Amino acid sequence: MTTECNHTTFGFQPLGRRGVMARFDGGKITSDAGGLLLREAERATGILRQFATCFRDHRDPDLIEHTVEELVAQRVYGLCLGYEDLNDHDQLRHDPLLAVMVGKPDPLGAERSRERDKGKALAGKSTLNRLELTPVRADNNSRYKKITVNRKAVQDLFVNVFLQSHSVPPERIVLDLDATEDPLHGHQAGGYFHGYYDCYCYLPLYIFCGDDLLCAKLRPSNIDASTGALRELQRLCGSIRHRWPKVPIVVRGDSGFCREAIMAWCESEGVDYLFGLAKNERLLAEIAVELAQAQGEFEKTGAAARVFKDFSYSTLDSWSCSRRVIGKAEYLPKGANPRFVVTSLSREGWDARAVYEDEYCARGDMENRIKEQQLCLFADRTSCASMRANELRLWFSSVGYVLMTALQRLGLPQTELAAAQCDTIRLKLLKIGAQIRVTVRRVWVSLAESYPYRALFRRVYENLIRLAPLPLRC
Repeated sequence: MTTECNHTTFGFQPLGRRGVMARFDGGKITSDAGGLLLREAERATGILRQFATCFRDHRDPDLIEHTVEELVAQRVYGLCLGYEDLNDHDQLRHDPLLAVMVGKPDPLGAERSRERDKGKALAGKSTLNRLELTPVRADNNSRYKKITVNRKAVQDLFVNVFLQSHSVPPERIVLDLDATEDPLHGHQAGGYFHGYYDCYCYLPLYIFCGDDLLCAKLRPSNIDASTGALRELQRLCGSIRHRWPKVPIVVRGDSGFCREAIMAWCESEGVDYLFGLAKNERLLAEIAVELAQAQGEFEKTGAAARVFKDFSYSTLDSWSCSRRVIGKAEYLPKGANPRFVVTSLSREGWDARAVYEDEYCARGDMENRIKEQQLCLFADRTSCASMRANELRLWFSSVGYVLMTALQRLGLPQTELAAAQCDTIRLKLLKIGAQIRVTVRRVWVSLAESYPYRALFRRVYENLIRLAPLPLRC
């Protein structure tokens, strides 16, 4: 039997004697009912409210239907729920659950002023697009694009949210720096060919403290990986020291950040550092004996062997002083694998093995956080023509990541998702089917009875409500 399919009915293979037919006629149904938990995380932290204050609205207040806070919330919530494209919002604007998350008092859009907008509570792709494409110098006299963003305020937002998330000072702060490629497939401003990554790309700079994002900065790729890193470290460490003057700070990065200016500044400010150091003939000569020893152990056991050497070293002309360097003389089945790091950590408190294996290698987890943001929250969707618009897209994604980690930190401790990535949290906690009914005094969300993580949902809800009790329990 041929499948009967038209614009309203879809016929699928039968179930015994019963036909299986499908229609888009279920009424007000959402697939993202778990987003209500994300809204409670926002209520407890105010991340989106703070982000919205980084924008200046030059529009006529009498003509505004969507405030800046609502536009920002719609965009960020959309990313958290898995909708990376602005085009998605032309359909999402009909979703009453997303309208509830955004804070629309009329979630069905029944009171919109224009007839063509009735039933669409949220902004469409064109309105959100204007938010991203507003020029830097836009003002009241601009025609369409009138919402500007304060770049410094956005940069400060991430460290401020980090500071707010700690009720007591942490024992130690480790700032991980890394640069990564953001491949481009068009003629975006600031895009250049990068020989290492073998593509046209941007080279964004990220700074994390554990899972917390403190800096996301979009940069062209025709620069050194460390460009601008010192300025960001000065800004971040200044904010951290102002709040917690006695908390020790360690800066950690690969060899791309092993630069005299950064190390000298750290030494002058009492900030410890740990950077990878590119190998050269002089460094290899320093660990020649240890490398031979590691090879001998490998030949005896057939297992990878490591020997560490702790020594003082200075470059011929680029370093201002001699510094502590640790060499890892490693021999693997594929051959010798020597590596080096330079650090200001004291020999008394840190032996060579601990510095390399326990401290330096731990920075690899930051790469997972960058991948999480790029792949799960779409930080690589930088297809706008201007670099300013693409940086704003990076920030939307970054705020989405910060909000998702806030949900994880506040709602998911000691649960099966306590260490899960954003896409797993989205799949298991946010993607819940539900029917929406709006009455005069209530918005009823009837969750799918077959949802398999009811106990988890209840636990997360109770954790969030305990932090920020509701003003009125319904």
